[in-house]
Amino acid sequence: MMVPALLLLLTFCYVPMFGIIIAFQKFYPGLGIVHSKFVGWDNFKYMSEIPFIAQVVWNTIIIAFMKMAVGIALPIAVSILLNEIRMKLVRTGIQTLIYLPHFLSWVILSGILIDLLSTKGMINQFIHAVFGSKPIFFLGDNHWFRFVLVLSDAWKEVGFSTIVYMAAITGINPSLYESAMLDGANRWKQAIHITIPGMLPIIVLLATLNLGNVLNAGFDQVFNLYNPAVYETGDIVDTAIYRMGLVEMQYGLSTAVGLFKSVISLLLISTSYLLAYRLANYRIF
Repeated sequence: MMVPALLLLLTFCYVPMFGIIIAFQKFYPGLGIVHSKFVGWDNFKYMSEIPFIAQVVWNTIIIAFMKMAVGIALPIAVSILLNEIRMKLVRTGIQTLIYLPHFLSWVILSGILIDLLSTKGMINQFIHAVFGSKPIFFLGDNHWFRFVLVLSDAWKEVGFSTIVYMAAITGINPSLYESAMLDGANRWKQAIHITIPGMLPIIVLLATLNLGNVLNAGFDQVFNLYNPAVYETGDIVDTAIYRMGLVEMQYGLSTAVGLFKSVISLLLISTSYLLAYRLANYRIF
């Protein structure tokens, strides 16, 4: 039964790794991998000399860490608030509503966001009606673009992340809450001293594992929302690879950048799993 899955993994994940050799070639599609000129480390040297590469890496790290911070804190808060709702129908309904965006692609969500955040969109109309200020170009302003990415990512994924934390809350012994009530602790005190400590192992585990995704700031989201006006703060490694490889046809250079990212990601993932084992006793094997 595992054979089809193994074949898919082998075909789409391991066989294409042969293409890594393009990073060491001056690759021409007409010549193919076999006949393209081998140039050694030239692509990597050129990569280190490109002025915007450092900014792209910095953007990727900043956006990824911002998403990690919000993506951990917000689901925890939502999970605790949902846990306080005593009517099961209401709690399930709210959880379903916030879970739905997870199933929508960024192609669909970006269209919604572009309409909402345009200068004549609903958000700017609300800001003008309440504060009387001028329209804000959210998707064309370097000051706002990162916040748009982080908040829209949180809107999409908070429901999915909440499921894990709700499961952790379910595993807390109910007698702890009963004892706290007898001692006079209100709901806020119970959340602080029982619910959050009970969730702490899964919080530490997920936060540690997320370290492996520092260089994955979300290609689908950024690609569908960014434009040249926000390259300074919104351009990430994956979008730069896309432009260099498929738009500018610098196949060797884009493969070199992608290989550099993959090596760093491998080191980060290995470190994150080691930390997960040390801090949360989490093991894959």
